[in-house]
Amino acid sequence: MALLDLLKKIEPDKKESPFLHTLYDGFFTFAYTPNSTTSPGGVHIRDGMDLKRTMVHVVLAMQLCLVFGILNVGHQHFQAIGMYPSFFQGLHLKLSFGLIQVLPIIIWTHVVGLGIEFWYAAKKGHAIEEGFLVSGMLIPLIMPPDIPIWILCIAVAFAVILGKEAFGGTGMNVLNVALLARVFVFFAYPTEIAGDTTQIGKEVWVAGYEYFSQVDKIQVAQYGWAHGLFDTLFGAFGWSTFGDGGNAVVDGFTGATPLGLASKGGWAAVTEYYTPTQMWWGGIPGSIGESNKPFIIVGALFLIATGIASWRIMLSMLIGAVVMTLILNAWGATPFMAVPWYYQFYMGSFFFAMAFMATDPVTASSTNTGKWIYGFLIGFVGMIIRVLNPAYPEGWMLAILFMNVFAPLIDHYVLEANVSRRLARKKKVYAIETADTSEAIA
Repeated sequence: MALLDLLKKIEPDKKESPFLHTLYDGFFTFAYTPNSTTSPGGVHIRDGMDLKRTMVHVVLAMQLCLVFGILNVGHQHFQAIGMYPSFFQGLHLKLSFGLIQVLPIIIWTHVVGLGIEFWYAAKKGHAIEEGFLVSGMLIPLIMPPDIPIWILCIAVAFAVILGKEAFGGTGMNVLNVALLARVFVFFAYPTEIAGDTTQIGKEVWVAGYEYFSQVDKIQVAQYGWAHGLFDTLFGAFGWSTFGDGGNAVVDGFTGATPLGLASKGGWAAVTEYYTPTQMWWGGIPGSIGESNKPFIIVGALFLIATGIASWRIMLSMLIGAVVMTLILNAWGATPFMAVPWYYQFYMGSFFFAMAFMATDPVTASSTNTGKWIYGFLIGFVGMIIRVLNPAYPEGWMLAILFMNVFAPLIDHYVLEANVSRRLARKKKVYAIETADTSEAIA
């Protein structure tokens, strides 16, 4: 109660300091429930879950993906320089390297995104909207680990302003904000998201090439000050440090993703570099949080159990992807088409898109029947884009955004069909009652 009393005393005046009051209100409502609640009795539905707590549940569901992504970023870096080939070797170095690489992406995503939302909330004179809590975590997880921060900031600003605030804020956006940020990077800066760069020896899916420089015709690692701080700590415990050997990128090392390999040579090209076990557990190059399938499935089950995400969308998306893959397998015109349907799920970000993107309650269909149609079409169309689009061997980003646009139309026709069926049933009942009345009179 002492903290509550203190917070009430320091509340800024809304008229004199609208921006400060907006910041205060955001923190206060995050820590405490509002003073005004639905009174007992009546017809209102009462629930302990508000929007902030709903968003927090989604963020919690992604934490396993985040922790594993941080570790995998470090693992891919040390793989590139020929050190600690086993996934859990050099664990402290891999975690610290990944943290140094990923933390700025998370921080800048929130600084830009929340800064814009706070500014709009202060200008409009309403409370801070909580929708960015989820977008602020999704955006880092779907970005390459080596994305330039300035590109990330532009993408976040574009997504929040034009994809969300222009439509009225949280709950009013037509397109998924996180996917809009990624699609902006893909079309505005394609080499930074596709893995192809003009710099020799640089691969956006594997971080840390910038720490190597040419010294007397030898590549020498020159890590930053943050790595030096960790070295001081690790040295005090007698652990290995960032400066211990491995000063050159391994000749022939590829940072290509399984999908990039499959698009050129099918499943045989993929298995030259990665095993199915590696791909399933996520020890491969790729976006930060999309690689570990079991952890994503755990997050999906958590969202289903808490009633936040729709299992109908997830299941129908899976069915749609399988159906389209079987059609492509039967066609088999290219090596990528011939990849067995079950191996398609080992590659890429299908499960992440299914669990955290397609189920966005704002941009997805809201009717139960509509969810089946919406999810099926995402899986169906997404697999077409993945396999048949030579420019970008992944399809869920574009498929989900495409179906975001059609979700209201799907719901419209589902509701119209329900109205028509109920009207026809009513007419039939009325006709029977009329006939019975006529017979009784006769």
